[in-house]
Amino acid sequence: MNIVLQAVSGHHPSAKPGAPAAVRAVSLGARAGEQLAIIGPSGAGKTTLLHLMACALQPAAGALLLDGQDPWQPSRRALQRLRKSLFLAPQVPPLPPRQRVVTAVLAGRLPHESLWASLRSLFYPHDIALAHRVLAAFDMSDKLFERVDRISGGERQRVGLARALVSQASLWLVDEPLSALDPTRSQHALDTLTRAAHERGATLIATLHHVEMALAHFPRIVGLRDGAVAFDLPAAQVTPAHLQALYAQHLHELTGPASDAFPTDPAPVVMHCR
Repeated sequence: MNIVLQAVSGHHPSAKPGAPAAVRAVSLGARAGEQLAIIGPSGAGKTTLLHLMACALQPAAGALLLDGQDPWQPSRRALQRLRKSLFLAPQVPPLPPRQRVVTAVLAGRLPHESLWASLRSLFYPHDIALAHRVLAAFDMSDKLFERVDRISGGERQRVGLARALVSQASLWLVDEPLSALDPTRSQHALDTLTRAAHERGATLIATLHHVEMALAHFPRIVGLRDGAVAFDLPAAQVTPAHLQALYAQHLHELTGPASDAFPTDPAPVVMHCR
């Protein structure tokens, strides 16, 4: 799916009336099958931008085009049909605690199923083999029939990502998918996600706090600061100077090799005796 934002502004879902926009006049585009990461300090507007792309929020200004279509112009039914092509993975997946993992994973297919099939799947999952296969891709096949409230936060996050692999969406929007994962799991999760998106020809846009992971796994990096695009570059062209400007006053948020260029310890004080 192609996506184009034309001077889009929007407010955070929990913003009070009259609050300033969290996203300000952002112009951005991605071609079908492209993969890009959005990075930036806390409060930069990354989650709000992702929700605008997912049609979960209506722009306060500007225009969003999905495959050349403004999703907010057609009828409500047309908007619902368009949303079937979108998959949004929140940072904290909304998983019912008493639900089995197999059911939670297969929920990624619900937008494309009839009401009867959806209800039946809640009690009798109809494609257990598919759920097992995608969970295996995230090293979680042994959790197939566990209850959601009996797995760890990192495992719940991977269940949320596994939903993308069963969905029929052509635009995957993933918000901070590594926040509950250790470095090894993070590496594997991104490898799995980016490979699956490439095989499907799906457009993948992810927000990431882990700058080193973004640079290693995504060919294109968008830096967001104070609700505006600071840079939009191939990963190979993102320099320490770009990151230093992007994370000014927030250098403590940089992790891994990306932070090596920015010493956080104060310079030693040299004493001269007379």
